[in-house]
Amino acid sequence: QVQLEESGGGLVQAGGSLRLSCAASGFTLDYYAMGWFRQAPGKEREGVSLITRDSSTTYYADSVKGRFAISRDNAKRMVYLEMNSLKPEDTAHYYCAASYNWGRLRVGEADYWGQGTQVTVSS
Repeated sequence: QVQLEESGGGLVQAGGSLRLSCAASGFTLDYYAMGWFRQAPGKEREGVSLITRDSSTTYYADSVKGRFAISRDNAKRMVYLEMNSLKPEDTAHYYCAASYNWGRLRVGEADYWGQGTQVTVSS
């Protein structure tokens, strides 16, 4: 059974930090590009950060460049999103996603999605 389980969300003050984790099971993580997406109420889902299967390439949305860092540990079947200098506009539900195809993930299409974890940044 394929599963992506996110954790690490919560309530934090502006300027604070959080580390999101995504635990993958039921498929071979090494073969998949991974990403973090977010969706705020009333807004479309957006790609926050992506990473290729071998970590050679990463992508960051302009709004999070220099503040967020994505990483993965294929041996541990984990993907992480380190979020620093958080802003109220970062408030959203954050989803972990897996795609066999990097190009598809870049346009927001994934083979697997997690249920997400809520991040709320207070001003």
